[in-house]
Amino acid sequence: MNSAVTPLLIVLVLAYAIYRQFKTRPADRSAVLYISLALIVFGLVSGGVLDSDHLGPSVFMLAIEVVTAVGLGVLRAMTVRIWADAKGVAWSKGTGWTLLAWLASIAVRVAEQFAGSAMGLTVAAGGIMVFVGLTLATQSLVVSSRGRALFGSGTGSYTVER
Repeated sequence: MNSAVTPLLIVLVLAYAIYRQFKTRPADRSAVLYISLALIVFGLVSGGVLDSDHLGPSVFMLAIEVVTAVGLGVLRAMTVRIWADAKGVAWSKGTGWTLLAWLASIAVRVAEQFAGSAMGLTVAAGGIMVFVGLTLATQSLVVSSRGRALFGSGTGSYTVER
């Protein structure tokens, strides 16, 4: 893919994902997992996740990025409002805290990019796609889990009537 198109694609996918979180939607967000998986796979295939010229620092930064992507996904998921309607359907909607958590997530990711660059690592879109995919998947899984927890032990499932 053209190197100028990739960042635009990342921004568009992220903007759409954030926009959708502020709409009332079923809490079971399995479609987001497919998009997240596609981002992760595409990021890994496009390369740049590790800098082969600086393998040690690159692996260190990747570990930090994975931990922060997961942690920030959990944080954002905890800011999403979850409720059940009279039919027993779990719903979710982002709050003002969700928006602040997204801004914090973006700021942390930018800081990680600057830190990696200061360490002499090459910044590549592949790493950004993996980060976005991981953080979206984590948030989706936690929101879905919170929705299921409304119906008892959290191990059962719930259905969304369409």
